[in-house]
Amino acid sequence: MGKILVLYDSGTGHTKKMAEYVAKGAKKFPVEVRLKSVDEATKEDILWCDGIAVGSPTYLGAVSHKMKKFWDDMADLWGEIDGKIGCAFSSSGGWGGGNEITCLNILTILMNYGFLVFGITDYVGDKFTLHYGAV
Repeated sequence: MGKILVLYDSGTGHTKKMAEYVAKGAKKFPVEVRLKSVDEATKEDILWCDGIAVGSPTYLGAVSHKMKKFWDDMADLWGEIDGKIGCAFSSSGGWGGGNEITCLNILTILMNYGFLVFGITDYVGDKFTLHYGAV
């Protein structure tokens, strides 16, 4: 059985709500799911998972300080967690708030750790795609 970690930071509760939906969707498949905030997640959670969905609010076009610090603090895992699957999601104050940049920021972090990331190349609605992650 696969193991999915849904890791998030949320300042106002919006990204937490998104994370809950991601976890709910993942549970439709035969996988174990852990839903953790950056305040409660540990290195063991990162080692445990086969795949990870990372969500952060958009602050100044980037991930939150807590999310960045979380990954900075995981530096000793570099080289130990490569080959896992990763994806991103983000919330912001409105359209044009920098969500896609934040998703790219998350994907860049994951790729630096060796996670495999994939975009959704098909349209999910009329002229609406999710190439970088859900926003």
